[in-house]
Amino acid sequence: MRRRTFFKLIGGVTALYALTASAQQTSMPTIGVLVRAAPGWQQFWEFFREALRQIGYVEGKNVQFLFRSDQGEMSRLPELAAELVRLKVDVIVPWFTPAAVAARQATREIPIVCAVCGDMIGTGLVESLARPGGNVTGNSSLNAELSAKFIELIREIVPSVHRVAVLANAPDPFSKVFVREIQLAGQASGTAIDPILVHGSEELDAAFQSMERSRPDAVIVQPSLPTKRAAELALSYRIPAICGWRDFVSDGGLMAYFAAEADMYREAAVFVDKILKGARPADLPVELPSRFELLINLKTAKAIGLTIPAAFLARVDEVIE
Repeated sequence: MRRRTFFKLIGGVTALYALTASAQQTSMPTIGVLVRAAPGWQQFWEFFREALRQIGYVEGKNVQFLFRSDQGEMSRLPELAAELVRLKVDVIVPWFTPAAVAARQATREIPIVCAVCGDMIGTGLVESLARPGGNVTGNSSLNAELSAKFIELIREIVPSVHRVAVLANAPDPFSKVFVREIQLAGQASGTAIDPILVHGSEELDAAFQSMERSRPDAVIVQPSLPTKRAAELALSYRIPAICGWRDFVSDGGLMAYFAAEADMYREAAVFVDKILKGARPADLPVELPSRFELLINLKTAKAIGLTIPAAFLARVDEVIE
């Protein structure tokens, strides 16, 4: 009798442990990650998870991820965002503005933490930086100040500049704000701005062919475009080009000026931690970059016939020779 009772007790404890383990697994927070497959998403995914690990979130132990990528087809983002909502993730972390806009359209309830987004006010993601006012918060990386800096940097390297082309990604919700802010910066500096809207990678070659006819003094490339191809074309057509993305320079572009990525991804992890602990996105002010990096490719400068001033080089964070 005692032996039978003992095994009944063990069986009950085992069943209780299994039930508890199942409940713990079910209650494990789920982070939905939605990315626009533009250059740099791998770095985001690596740095973001590492930042969460440093805070104490270990995948499979006390957090799980549902990762979704548009695989280079931006039109898939709304469908992928809706899927994350159906799967009832606890928070959505979009990388790049198109992913953030798709997530915002899919839900007004699930918290959304932008890892890297353009002007979050201009794109309608938040009401204000200090008081987001809805279910979206996070990092805003590109803004009016950065747009003005693009023009300033170009004018330092090409003092005679009077016309700058802006290569914008038309399907990207941030493209209108991107172009408008650069136009405002151009007006303030007396620089003519020629926007060129591209609807897909297949239009890049035609865009540079049109630039060959209009001969702008420089071109600014929106980061959500295929920046590697844009850098190659700019070099081929001998046009000084700048982009707000690190890899643009190693791919042959002349300059890159951008907010420090690792900082933004760490901040995104901190936002997620606060939300999982009960904070509301509406109460978490949007973060703006505090540190920027400037890169230049001297090999490209030489190839297109530019001499970079020594004073300018002294301020550069990284030089590719």
